[in-house]
Amino acid sequence: MESAADDPSSSLKTPVEFGPFRVVPGKRLLTRDAQPMDIGGRAFDLLLALLEKPGRVLSKRELLKRVWPDMVVEEGSLRFHMTGLRRALGDGEDGARYIATQVGVGYAFVAPVSHGSEASPAVLPVASMGEGVGSLPPRLKLIGREADVQMILQRLREPRLFTIVGTGGVGKTSLANEVGHRLAAERRQAVRFIDLAQVEDEQLVASALAASLGVPVQAEDPLAVLLAHLKGQELLLIVDNCEHVVDVVSALAERIRDAAPGVGLLATSREPLRARDEEAHWLGPLDFPEDPQGLPVETLLEFPAVRLFVERAEAANASLHLQDGDPGLIADMCRRLGGMALPIELAAVRVAVHGVKATHALLGERFSLGWAGRRTAQPRHQTLRAMLDWSYGLLSGNERLVFDRLSVFVGPFSQEAAAQVVADARIDALEAAAILDELTAKGLVAVDRSEAATAYRLLEMTRAFAREKAASHGHEEAHALAFRHAAYYLWLLEQLGSQPEVIYEGCTRLASQLGNVRSALEWSFGPQGDPGLALPLAAASAPLFLHYSLQVECRTWCARATELLELGYFGTPTEMELQAALGLVLMFTRGNSEAAGKALLRALEIAVALGDHWAELRVLGRLQIFYERIGDFASSLAWAERAVLVGDTLGEPEAVAVAASLAGISHHLLGDQERAREELEKSLRNSLPSERSRTLHYGFDHHNRTGLALARTLWLLGCADQSRRWADQVEAEAAELNHPATHCIALVWTLCIHIWTGELDKAERSLATFSRIAEANAFAPYQAATPGLRAAIAIRREQPGDAVRQLEESLTRLHGMRYELLTTSFEIALAEGLVLAGDYRRALHVAQRCIAHCRSSGDAYALPELMRIEAQVIGALGEEGDQMVERVLQESLAMAREQGARAWVLRSSLDLARLRAKQGQQSEALALLEACQLDEGSDTLDVRQLKALRRALSESA
Repeated sequence: MESAADDPSSSLKTPVEFGPFRVVPGKRLLTRDAQPMDIGGRAFDLLLALLEKPGRVLSKRELLKRVWPDMVVEEGSLRFHMTGLRRALGDGEDGARYIATQVGVGYAFVAPVSHGSEASPAVLPVASMGEGVGSLPPRLKLIGREADVQMILQRLREPRLFTIVGTGGVGKTSLANEVGHRLAAERRQAVRFIDLAQVEDEQLVASALAASLGVPVQAEDPLAVLLAHLKGQELLLIVDNCEHVVDVVSALAERIRDAAPGVGLLATSREPLRARDEEAHWLGPLDFPEDPQGLPVETLLEFPAVRLFVERAEAANASLHLQDGDPGLIADMCRRLGGMALPIELAAVRVAVHGVKATHALLGERFSLGWAGRRTAQPRHQTLRAMLDWSYGLLSGNERLVFDRLSVFVGPFSQEAAAQVVADARIDALEAAAILDELTAKGLVAVDRSEAATAYRLLEMTRAFAREKAASHGHEEAHALAFRHAAYYLWLLEQLGSQPEVIYEGCTRLASQLGNVRSALEWSFGPQGDPGLALPLAAASAPLFLHYSLQVECRTWCARATELLELGYFGTPTEMELQAALGLVLMFTRGNSEAAGKALLRALEIAVALGDHWAELRVLGRLQIFYERIGDFASSLAWAERAVLVGDTLGEPEAVAVAASLAGISHHLLGDQERAREELEKSLRNSLPSERSRTLHYGFDHHNRTGLALARTLWLLGCADQSRRWADQVEAEAAELNHPATHCIALVWTLCIHIWTGELDKAERSLATFSRIAEANAFAPYQAATPGLRAAIAIRREQPGDAVRQLEESLTRLHGMRYELLTTSFEIALAEGLVLAGDYRRALHVAQRCIAHCRSSGDAYALPELMRIEAQVIGALGEEGDQMVERVLQESLAMAREQGARAWVLRSSLDLARLRAKQGQQSEALALLEACQLDEGSDTLDVRQLKALRRALSESA
């Protein structure tokens, strides 16, 4: 492909200078302060294009055509490389400004430029070192290590012994090489480089060092010749890859420092030399995004690991251009590779040939250990397998065995976990812990010091290598290792205890152990596993999965465990926890199935048999909610009343609060609003503020549900302002709990209040949040409810559109999942939507069908409203006459007054007043309106209609 520099139409023929930079187009060279800079080919082409017309805005189309003349490329690639160019130039740093963006148009070069001649010096002279042994390796662009370079240069201002320590492939050699080149360029001292990886016999180390200095060794004691030559000299020896001869190098370094104080040594090793006066710098991985999902391209490129990956991929394939989504996949690969430079470079070369998506898909497979890198790299750095084989070959027999066994861990693990899982008759726990430290020192095990307790891990490809080695030990060894791993995590989970706060704190600490818990479960339930471990492990892990809202996963393991109850767990606390968790997660993920009810009833039976009143109260709460959700409100009240008895038996405020909450919600739905308010306020007096630990323990936040029910009750009682305050408060509290089920419950209840009050913009905002959480957590009933709620808002706006069809589909899905808590509200909205559409006969059928259902199920709170709608439809049909309409409205009024539901009284009074006015009875109509005057909610839709009707009647009187 023709580049910008080779384009005969290019106007740049001579060097261009701006700030500290100089561009030589013919040589495709960019220097800063006369030092060459390595930037990608696309970035260089962009710079040339901008420099041709400084001060002029070049459109994105112009730049794409110029830099990618023979390709169709997305704008994302242009932004990506422009960001890299700006970073290379330091645009925006210390006030420097080179490239300006005209939003939506393109880019312009805005710094002053001057033109020079080709003869101008491009680089500073470098101290000649000759070719062959002792010469520094070719210089590669170092990314993300500038702070390390500067620190080491500062430390080496005086001769000393300094060791760069780090795991294989982290970039020790590249860092040491860059330091050497900079020292040589500054002419501060002579620099010599020796790679000890090529020296297998430790007796030859002194000879190799002497050879790097060009010193012929003809005597029997090469060390004496070397020391004699070094005495009085000032130079830096870079001694690379010392780990396999570390003892000899340590002793030799001390001798050199004693004999030749002017000689500095910069060593690289996977473990410290532990020599006298040694200074060690532990080189960590390159920074990478822990969670790259959703981050913009510009932010991803801020991470050195991602920059290294992109630049190495571009260097391997100049025609490479990134597609949408590729930067995120690259960032994820950098994360999975742990920010390690060598694996990143190997994967980047793979991308240059096979593309980002294919490389990402294959990463972690065993054959990725064989991906090749630069042909000029040292043999052990040409593939990951070669590098790991090199390290593995340096281990003792027991070190190899421990390393192989550590592959059983998925992600981080503690020293205690390693000691317990690795240890057996061959290696005891103390020796296992000591070997773990050795493997860490040798760089084969990574350490995460950000954890409160030190955590260890094998990088993904290191683990793949170790698993290959572990497989060679045979089936019995593999089975015993997996058993110890599963048994350890069962023990760890059992330490969570039964107290909500303790469980919560324990689960929070175990966030990083989900991978190990999953692995233990998969093995235990697998064909080679142990059923005796599987069932208690599933029960013990349920609180952990619920803590992180992994309800589908919890359901899977609990369901599989209940198939193994015949192993001796019938009627035990283990079965009780399994059944209680299974019933809960089935409710949210599959709807209110018979299986969910059966599981909860079985859990209650065991709790009663065990005399565990707290467990009984917890399960009774779930049963009350289950029967409420299936629309059996009489049974729901019965479970609530039983909970009240258990709460009184326990006598603790928390127990009393939970039981009163259940009773208050049941009375609210059954239509006794005054009794509901009494119970709900009693619950709030006894309950503590919402805390996630208790929310997770009970499966629901009873304090939050109490506030929600009280908000709805207050609205029905005519206290609209108090209702809205409670709704806003409990919705905010639910969001802070970070518990998706509780947040959805809060939103679905407050949504109804917003629709009732006519605050429809607020309702739509809440619905958007509700829908997002339901989708993210696979809450099937709430996913089914979302279109119905959207339709109800549209009907309340009197802009139904396709709302009737959406409601009918939503109702069908909810009925299929036996989720009836919302169906009455949806039936009301459906009837109102049919009225707006003029389909009065269907509207009447829907209203009367729903009334019959509510009378049979006990769902009485909405009956007055349903009867009001029935009367409205009868009047619209005009077949029964005003007497029938009045009779139904009077019945609606009577029931609303009996329930204490002044909000329904207001709506029915409005319709009856309109009927009186139509009959010419304005005074009677006004009297009706005066009788239902509310003290709150003056801005609600119903009260606004009341004021408008009263004003109209007064003017016509």
